[in-house]
Amino acid sequence: MSFLFGRAKEKEPADAVRRVKEQLLKLDNPIARKSAQDEAAKYLRLIRIELQGTQEAEPVPEKVYTIAQETFNYELLPSLATALPKLDFEARKDATTVFNCLLRYTYNNAQPCVLYLASSRPDTIITLVAAYANSETATNSGAILREAFKYESLARVALYDQSFWDFFTYVQGGRFDISSDAFATFKELLTRHKVVVAEFLASNYDEFFTQYNALLNSENYITKRQSIKLLGEILLDRANYNIMTAYVDSPDHLKLCMNLLRDRSKNVQYEAFHVFKVFVANPKKSKPVEGLLIKNREQLLRFLPKFHEDRKDDEQFTDEKAFLLKQIEALGPQFPMQGQPI
Repeated sequence: MSFLFGRAKEKEPADAVRRVKEQLLKLDNPIARKSAQDEAAKYLRLIRIELQGTQEAEPVPEKVYTIAQETFNYELLPSLATALPKLDFEARKDATTVFNCLLRYTYNNAQPCVLYLASSRPDTIITLVAAYANSETATNSGAILREAFKYESLARVALYDQSFWDFFTYVQGGRFDISSDAFATFKELLTRHKVVVAEFLASNYDEFFTQYNALLNSENYITKRQSIKLLGEILLDRANYNIMTAYVDSPDHLKLCMNLLRDRSKNVQYEAFHVFKVFVANPKKSKPVEGLLIKNREQLLRFLPKFHEDRKDDEQFTDEKAFLLKQIEALGPQFPMQGQPI
């Protein structure tokens, strides 16, 4: 990566980068580990201050430049990603800040750190995703990943690696703070770069929604609520029009959504309403979807007027509910269907 920088301009910061790398290499040695942790923490703190500045002083551009250059020379970022579980708490925080400062660093209208990771060390992103399996490093890796996913090339790395599917485990298992953090990262990955995500969903439609529907059936209330809300955002995004039309063609998806309208949580019910309205408002309903709506027509006409009546001050919700009632009322045929409603 030196071609992006030319020759280094400062030597002092380079020494701190070198020393951190040396200490990281000692962390697997039981005898040297404690000393290596302390030394790594000391130099990570120095690097963090140089990159971030203080209340009294802004970062010095020449020093930031040199730190970035030496970070590539010593391949510090991949090493930090691997070593996160072996660092102490404060050092992990400093490592996270160092990582994110370097991701944001711009030189000659480019982000050299982003280019380096995407082109030379994409495995670093995969290592950080896998860190969600470790409760001690999950939130640190999450903070780095959310910063990394602001850049399309790094988001693409995560989307198209097999480790992407591990997010479906991370967002609903373990401690609340970790699963919530994982969901925030998952959401960032699925909403930031719309064209890339639309391509990914089109290529992986069946597997994605098979796993996503499992989140909607989760016994974890937070997972279910966050998942149905995110689904609404995905389906209503114009970039995902083809995904939306495919999703609302499925009667199984409609059944799932209608069941969520009756969930014991009012928040889940409300978010499910915003997905349900896409099925009803679709002017080109598939025959199975239209048939299911007709089968449940009378039940829906009784159910919807009482649905979240306490939201009378929410004018948009009231208007949307009235619109759906008209659409459902207009469905035919107007005679009893055989079979029971879902």
